[in-house]
Amino acid sequence: MKTFREILQKAESDGVAIGHFNVADFTLIKAVFNAAHELRVPVVVGASEGERKFFGTRQLAALVKSFRDEFGWPIFLNADHTHSLPSALEAVNAGFDSVVFDLSALPFEENIRQTKEAIEALKSINPSVLVEGEIGDIGTGSEIHQDIKTSDQILTTASEARHFVESTGIDILAPAVGNAHGMVQSMVDGATKKHLQIERIREIKAATNVFLTLHGGSGTADADLKHSIEAGINIVHINTELRLAWRRGLEDGLEKRKSEVVPYKILPAVVESVQQVVGSRLRLFSNLS
Repeated sequence: MKTFREILQKAESDGVAIGHFNVADFTLIKAVFNAAHELRVPVVVGASEGERKFFGTRQLAALVKSFRDEFGWPIFLNADHTHSLPSALEAVNAGFDSVVFDLSALPFEENIRQTKEAIEALKSINPSVLVEGEIGDIGTGSEIHQDIKTSDQILTTASEARHFVESTGIDILAPAVGNAHGMVQSMVDGATKKHLQIERIREIKAATNVFLTLHGGSGTADADLKHSIEAGINIVHINTELRLAWRRGLEDGLEKRKSEVVPYKILPAVVESVQQVVGSRLRLFSNLS
């Protein structure tokens, strides 16, 4: 099976992006895998520190590995938004394929210093692990917010991106390009959409020549997502949209089976709801009809 790096190189040459979907339980993993396997495209399963704490870092790694081994399918595992070296080391030791070492809240030069140290430590354990760094401000929390001030956030410049990449040696960069974590109610209702700074993405790609990740993809206009991939985005993160689908699926399953207490009779509605969202996003990212 190809490595995660090889999969990203192939996606870049094909002009498509890999979908990254956060999970916190088995129904989410099953839905993500089913959608990717059905469409015959690779996929990344991600888990933040909070999601890993709930699921179990080694338990999640073992489950994803079981899907990969049994089906021979390129499903990769990412330690999303990891804020400390011990947490990153735990993920790499458990067998994660990549780590988002996110110190974007720190002063820029301190972010560089600690990220460089982390890369050396992580790759001493597994030289093939991909390490992602983040700069700029894309907010926090993949949930429903009262407001998202994307117009006021600090965007990443091409010169900052070049300096960060050259100073740290990261494999993947997560810039702030108009994206933001979470959604507001108008996005949930479909009345509004997030919009991206496409030209800024193009400038950062030209300045760095590394893989680029778009965090906070939920609620973003489809056209913007397509243009961002054309401009150089290689991985797109979706989380809040899955959480909404998970809840709606659970509510639907409980409503249709009001007296049911057997989980495996209720939860298929959750899998189906999430799988539909994942499938629609993977078609967009992979330029499938």
